[in-house]
Amino acid sequence: MEADGAGEQMRPLLTRGPDEEAVVDLGKTSSTVNTKFEKEELESHRAVYIGVHVPFSKESRRRHKHRGHKHHHRKRKDKESDKEDGRESPSYDTPSQRVQFILGTEDDDEEHIPHDLFTEMDELCYRDGEEYEWKETARWLKFEEDVEDGGDRWSKPYVATLSLHSLFELRSCILNGTVMLDMRAGTLDEIADMVLDNMIASGQLDESIRENVREALLKRHHHQNEKRFTSRIPLVRSFADIGVLASPQSAPGNLDNNKSGETKGNGSGGSRENSTVDFSKVDMNFMRKIPSGAEASNVLVGEVDFLERPIIAFVRLAPAVLLSGLTEVPVPTRFLFLLLGPAGKAPQYHEIGRSIATLMTDEIFHDVAYKAKDRNDLLSGIDEFLDQVTVLPPGEWDPSIRIEPPKSVPSQEKRKIPVFPNGSAPSSGEISKEAAHHAGPELQRTGRLFGGLILDIKRKAPFFLSDFKDALSLQCLASILFLYCACMSPVITFGGLLGEATEGRISAIESLFGASLTGIAYSLFAGQPLTILGSTGPVLVFEKILFKFCRDYQLSYMSLRTSIGLWTSFLCIVLVATDASSLVCYITRFTEEAFAALICIIFIYEALEKLFHLGETYAFNMDNNLNELTSYSCVCIEPPNPSNETLNTWKENNITAHDISWGNLTVSECKTFHGEFVGKACGLHGPYIPDVLFWCVILFFTTFFLSSFLKQFKTKRYFPTKVRSTISDFAVFLTILIMVAIDYLVGVPSPKLHVPEKFEPTDPNRGWLISPLGENPWWTLLIAAIPALLCTILIFMDQQITAVIINRKEHKLKKGAGYHLDLLVVGVMLGVCSVMGLPWFVAATVLSISHVNSLKLESECSAPGEQPKFLGIREQRVTGLMIFILMGLSVFMTSALKFIPMPVLYGVFLYMGVSSLKGIQVIF
Repeated sequence: MEADGAGEQMRPLLTRGPDEEAVVDLGKTSSTVNTKFEKEELESHRAVYIGVHVPFSKESRRRHKHRGHKHHHRKRKDKESDKEDGRESPSYDTPSQRVQFILGTEDDDEEHIPHDLFTEMDELCYRDGEEYEWKETARWLKFEEDVEDGGDRWSKPYVATLSLHSLFELRSCILNGTVMLDMRAGTLDEIADMVLDNMIASGQLDESIRENVREALLKRHHHQNEKRFTSRIPLVRSFADIGVLASPQSAPGNLDNNKSGETKGNGSGGSRENSTVDFSKVDMNFMRKIPSGAEASNVLVGEVDFLERPIIAFVRLAPAVLLSGLTEVPVPTRFLFLLLGPAGKAPQYHEIGRSIATLMTDEIFHDVAYKAKDRNDLLSGIDEFLDQVTVLPPGEWDPSIRIEPPKSVPSQEKRKIPVFPNGSAPSSGEISKEAAHHAGPELQRTGRLFGGLILDIKRKAPFFLSDFKDALSLQCLASILFLYCACMSPVITFGGLLGEATEGRISAIESLFGASLTGIAYSLFAGQPLTILGSTGPVLVFEKILFKFCRDYQLSYMSLRTSIGLWTSFLCIVLVATDASSLVCYITRFTEEAFAALICIIFIYEALEKLFHLGETYAFNMDNNLNELTSYSCVCIEPPNPSNETLNTWKENNITAHDISWGNLTVSECKTFHGEFVGKACGLHGPYIPDVLFWCVILFFTTFFLSSFLKQFKTKRYFPTKVRSTISDFAVFLTILIMVAIDYLVGVPSPKLHVPEKFEPTDPNRGWLISPLGENPWWTLLIAAIPALLCTILIFMDQQITAVIINRKEHKLKKGAGYHLDLLVVGVMLGVCSVMGLPWFVAATVLSISHVNSLKLESECSAPGEQPKFLGIREQRVTGLMIFILMGLSVFMTSALKFIPMPVLYGVFLYMGVSSLKGIQVIF
């Protein structure tokens, strides 16, 4: 709760006489009618006034033992008045129920449709000690911002903390003050005249001081964004000639269409002439944070010396009107709250103004204010707000501490939904979370041959052209560069591992070619092009087992592999024909997240493992003694017991051990001739290079932390928004460039990315087309169906679980999915890769999640202190297409790629694994 700064306890704003119990409002007019009520009724009404919400009907009647004839007459009178209002509302036990009824009403007119609100609070104060003016002191778009004590800048946005007493005083103001809903006025003069006429008619204001109040209302407004040396904004300018500013032209996005009137500075609101809004006095940087179509709520509070008691007015305009100069940004005004009172209670007025402004930012009261039919609806909105308020004891919380805006604001939907007496929500029309998780036409079984595939093609065909147009964004370029670097290393590494497992039958060049060929086809024709294909661990394990089997039974590995691949391709097509992808609907969220978490953890583990293994190649001397530095040397000698491999190497080069000058060989030459390293400066693989391993560790972790920092740069306070957004999009690519430059300047010989320089098969004894039979017996063509069945299950699960993760509803995809079409493309390309002797590629979970994360769309305008809203994913085919085209061209870019240190790519692996874990609920 926030202190009012007055130092003394605030007295009630609207005082009552000793015999006056409570002012009862009929909710139909703004005037207060002197009507006699029974004591029990006033006690029940006062119970609501102090914020302790008791049932208005059943329980209160049960408590009062005797209700005379007057009570029954009063009850009938209330029912008749409800009918006169044009709506017969049922009785409500709680304010929440009444608010839910108000929000449930549908209005045919557009005047009661809620809009986003910008709220500004101005206080009446002296200017240079000469005359009054309205000075802006606070504003709300989502959170509160105050003009700091110095008056030169805005405070940081913070969660408004209110005095409970000020909320009760606000309720009293709405209860006893003037409430005018759906006022039709075009200028501030008209608004002031209508409000003052109503106050005089209701007895709230004396006719003799009307002009004084009117003059105070029409004083000039000074906003925080105005420069001291500029001329003051003239008296609040009207918009008389375009009172229809509630039209779309009044939206912040259409500033050039906004016209306004200008007041001649006569101090009392004389004649007004039309003029254009002076945008030189508009804070355009803040204007961009206001959503399009937003409206304004103006809170005017102050103290004057000619009033003996406060005057209060709550006005809702219909339609909203742009009162130029009244608000710091040119948005049409929908609500006005006025509070003027006698001198001496400025802090009290200030807190009441903060209370109504904070209420207008509350999602529920905001909607109630738009849809309210009378004063009672507004009071119900305040009571419902009080029901949700949490009170902090004054001795346990310092009210001067400002609460930072939360990263995520809890949903208020439960406040709009009625509940049963036992606290449970209604279940009609609801479906289970798991059913809703996969609900959609993509997974419905058609019962026809290739029925699901045909529907996928019909669903995706209308978006095919837009899939290329939607890629015209700098964000897509950043995604291409990031994913290209991220995909290159695992593809080459996978090829290297496969080359070791297959003794050079399939290696890095085949891996690059297969990834490029499959990725291009998938990006062009798949149902969900956001999925990135890659090599997976289970496929590598399958290849190792198959090669060992062929070696043990003297079978041709490449031919048998081709047969299995063709069978797998055929079985995938059978699954597409029978709509087997509809089984995906039985994959639960737990299964998805367990699978994704496993892959992410594997990525993190492999990144750390690869860094650790660098210590074997680039070892450092743990037993180094600086005192023996003079004998610190490493020489190459003839191996004492040469192996058969060593002898074959010598024979191929037509040399013997005696022909080699072992002492003069370089490290690489010594390794080529299989010499041995001897000396205190030698490790198993050559001289110790202590700097390399530690430098690799520095590169690894610096890459990870720098990528994470730059990715979060969008939320920092440095540079303009566009620059921050661009840096965030290019975070990983910029990190790679920075680390490559640092590594080059430092000059430590860290291990670099190795890309094949020639486009030719690794094994010179094979070509680019492989026979499915080859040297194998004919029956291997039939037996291959058995391992192909296992491989099909592996491919199906890998592909479809990843597709389900990408197609989650949380990603807000608009172009639909295509599970059957995805599986068809993967199956066909698997057969093509098998015939060409290329590795098999399937959806890679971490790479796909990273691709989606790199294409996230967020709201450009967000309230100060509010996190940008997630809008969806930039759905297109170009990023995936360009990634794999560049991958295929990598053979011709070795001169540039050879500068990329491997520890930097390992750091990118770690970043992708950790960042992909953030969206997994099983982990967080």
